[in-house]
Amino acid sequence: MTERTYETPCGVIHYWLGDAAERTAPQLVFLPGLTADHRLFEKQVDCFEGQYPLLVWDAPGHAASRPFELTFTLMDKAGWLEEILQREGFTDPVIIGQSMGGYVGQAYAQLFPERLKGFISVDSAPLQREYVTGAEIWLLKRMEPVYRYYPWKSLLRTGTNGVATSEYGRKLMREIMMTYDGDQAWYAKLSGHGFRMLAEAMEADLPYRIPCPAMLICGEKDRAGSCIRYTRAWHKKTGIPVHWIKGAGHNSNTDAPEEVNTLIRELAESL
Repeated sequence: MTERTYETPCGVIHYWLGDAAERTAPQLVFLPGLTADHRLFEKQVDCFEGQYPLLVWDAPGHAASRPFELTFTLMDKAGWLEEILQREGFTDPVIIGQSMGGYVGQAYAQLFPERLKGFISVDSAPLQREYVTGAEIWLLKRMEPVYRYYPWKSLLRTGTNGVATSEYGRKLMREIMMTYDGDQAWYAKLSGHGFRMLAEAMEADLPYRIPCPAMLICGEKDRAGSCIRYTRAWHKKTGIPVHWIKGAGHNSNTDAPEEVNTLIRELAESL
């Protein structure tokens, strides 16, 4: 993978491109969740590099994409993604978004419906206002103090064991969280901003329709928020196919990479 950078008014985004691929389209775009970074998709990169054009980023404010001014919105984030994709010649992007990455993908679909060729939600949830309660939105806006004052060692344990069930998935998430070791204040600020940004996007009450072939993937043991409940409701209302990953947690692509990779390949080859 080749590291590239893209400058925005708030900071510099770091992203990685795969080496030359057999196919020119579609292009696979991997978007990690809140506080995670590009390493979250290393098993997917290992699988698809050389076959499809690939792009994965450290989202604004995350890991290498620091320092970064946390004043942007979810739509800003999707807009910067589009600028990067245009710059790199990604004409047929398939967005694979884990957790917060799935929300970015839905914002992208709202802004650029004619551009998105495929969408895969990995342990994410719908962005439409109708799926969440007022109390849930209220809580999303007030999460920063929770992360700021929670003992770091306990937060590290919860943040690894709580999102993955496999030894590999937990070890990887611990390594990712250790990026913020010694700077819990930034970790809390980043988390708080992410949840507020999400709440504001929901309050905007936009359609966030998925205009392309899509797939929902969710771990059967996902305990992050109400992801399972949201995914069931999303599938029921839209008819988007859902695949439940046995034994996997919130990071199902790290707990069951071969199964998730097979599903990604199925959608990509159907386009």
